[in-house]
Amino acid sequence: MRRLAAEALGTGLLLAVVIGSGIMGERLAGGNAAIALLGNTIATGAGLVVLITIFGPLSGAHFNPVVSLLFALRRELSGRDAAAYIAVQIIGAILGVWLAHAMFAEPLFQISVKHRDGWPQGLAEAVATFGLIGTILGSLRFRSDATPMMVGLYITAAYWFTASTSFANPAVTLARSLSDSFAGIAPSSAPLFIAGQIAGALIAAALFGWLLKERNRS
Repeated sequence: MRRLAAEALGTGLLLAVVIGSGIMGERLAGGNAAIALLGNTIATGAGLVVLITIFGPLSGAHFNPVVSLLFALRRELSGRDAAAYIAVQIIGAILGVWLAHAMFAEPLFQISVKHRDGWPQGLAEAVATFGLIGTILGSLRFRSDATPMMVGLYITAAYWFTASTSFANPAVTLARSLSDSFAGIAPSSAPLFIAGQIAGALIAAALFGWLLKERNRS
C-alpha cells in the first residue's frame, strides 16, 4: 500500500507541475508560446528530479504505465503489481490535473480541444518514449544514483527536440486530455500518442536490453 500511495502521490504531483506550470507560463508569457513552453519545460524537468529522488526509494518512482510495463517485462515487477501501479498512476494523474485547476481558479472538470494530430506526432511520441526508457535503463546500469537527474534532463531536452513536446507517458496523456489549458491534448489525439509511447517503449526495452546486457564472465 505504501508503494501504491507513493506512485499515486508522485504521479499526481507531477501532473500538478505540468498543468500548473503550463497555466502559469501561458498567463505570464503575453501570448509568446515559446516563453510559455520554456516555463513549462523548466518546471517539469526540475519537478521530475525532486519527485524521483523522493519517491524512488519507496516505489521506484515510475509515475508512468510504460515504465511499469518495462519492469514487468524484465520480471522486476509482478504482473499484479504492475497492473496496480498503472491503475493508481492514472487515478493520481487525473487528481493532479484537478488540483492544478483548483489552484489557478480554473473550472475543475474540462475537456481539451487542443488537437495534436498526424503521424509525425505519433512518431515524436515513439522517439520521446524510446529515449526515456533508454535513459532509465542506461542510468540504472551505470549510474543509478544519477537517475533522477538524468530523467529530468532528458525530459527537459525532449520538450524541445520532439514535435509533440514529449508526453512519453500514457497516464499523463489521458490526464492532460482533461485540461483545456496550455498543456492539454484533445481526447481524439490521445490514442495516437499512447500507441507511439507503447511502441517506443517496447523497441527501447528490446534494444537497450541487448546493448546493456552484462557479459557472462567465465
